[in-house]
Amino acid sequence: MHVKTGDTVQVIAGKDKGKVGEVIKALPQDSRVIVKGVNIKTKHVKPQQEGESGRIVSQEYPIHSSNVMLYSTKQNIASRVCYTFTEDGKKVRMLKKTGEILDK
Repeated sequence: MHVKTGDTVQVIAGKDKGKVGEVIKALPQDSRVIVKGVNIKTKHVKPQQEGESGRIVSQEYPIHSSNVMLYSTKQNIASRVCYTFTEDGKKVRMLKKTGEILDK
């Protein structure tokens, strides 16, 4: 998968198109990611104990990783990712438009 936990991404498709957020969790087994502030759904939770009241919980739900694109916070632009090697031979991810290296 081209995104990892902690990456900043921009949503490129769906109802939240254009939103920028950080990847909270990557789910590689089904190619989905959870992005902070994107795909918010509300869930009504019943009271678990006597005397407790029910509540409405808002939380982020997963979206497919093909609907997000890596985002450069320095230049405020979304870009595709390519893979390159550093001087010491380590394979890293790099943004195609800006040349910014993502992996340290």
